Amino acid sequence: MRALLAKFRDGLTQTARGIAGKTRALLAGRSVDAASLEALEEALYTADFGVATTTDILAEIKRALQQDKELRGQEAAAIGAAVLRCVLAGSEGRLNGGTGAPNRAGRPSAPPANPTVICLIGVNGSGKTTTAAKLAWLLKQDGRSVTVAACDTFRAAAIEQLRSWTQRLELELVAGQRGADAAAVAFDAWQAAKARGRDCLVIDTAGRLHTKSNLMEELAKIRRVLQKNDPTAPQHAWLVIDGSLGANSIEQAKVFHRSFGLTGIIVTKLDGTSRGGALVGIWRELKLPIYFVGLGEQAEDLQPFNVDNYVEAVFGLEA
Repeated sequence: MRALLAKFRDGLTQTARGIAGKTRALLAGRSVDAASLEALEEALYTADFGVATTTDILAEIKRALQQDKELRGQEAAAIGAAVLRCVLAGSEGRLNGGTGAPNRAGRPSAPPANPTVICLIGVNGSGKTTTAAKLAWLLKQDGRSVTVAACDTFRAAAIEQLRSWTQRLELELVAGQRGADAAAVAFDAWQAAKARGRDCLVIDTAGRLHTKSNLMEELAKIRRVLQKNDPTAPQHAWLVIDGSLGANSIEQAKVFHRSFGLTGIIVTKLDGTSRGGALVGIWRELKLPIYFVGLGEQAEDLQPFNVDNYVEAVFGLEA
């Protein structure tokens, strides 16, 4: 648990620097005052926690300050963390009842009736293709057998990028040629995963076509084709969002949710942004569970989202 907290803390350094830095500055013998509250408010807005969450956190700290005029920065941080935990209650995504954490002991005793299909959706630049490989690797570490489908057949480098990652991580890949029908590749991948008794099929979909409507139609076509094999597929449709987009990611999530019916979120690139609060706004707005967060470039840097680790990392609290 401590190692995972360290991973979150390292990954959220830029976000935490703005918020935890403000609360830590209050520890040097000073009590919380109007100036420090203003600084904390600015830090929360800068990190894109949004009006509602920022207001909730500051209201609770001010309430505590009315009762204790000597309230210290560490105490204020603990209050802020408690509010954020309440806001994020229920936000942790769980795959088939598991945590998604690596190193689960054992394998299923029998192959599944059908593979669990996870469609990764999102615009180009979100880290979707690399996330597909990292997710498949994490599931493999968790004891699941996985097939990866390269269904972003529009972007020139997508197939080769995914092939490079799957070879490096020793993952099974089904791919067609550039320009091939993405739905046909998804169909073939499902058939291959089924024939081989795989637990999961991870599908990397296109992030851009000639028009947005074409993209949404292609995603709908992939769904229709998968449902010819399994009427319940895809069991998961997760939007991959670049965490550095901040509040803009909420609008992106709304568009994809209306068009495809999302079941969850993966937030990437949190290690390179000071705007790590955006995922809170997505949860408040859409109530879509957050399954994983990207905290670095390596495969193991895709981590199951954990509210406690996230909150403690943001506010600079010790486990």
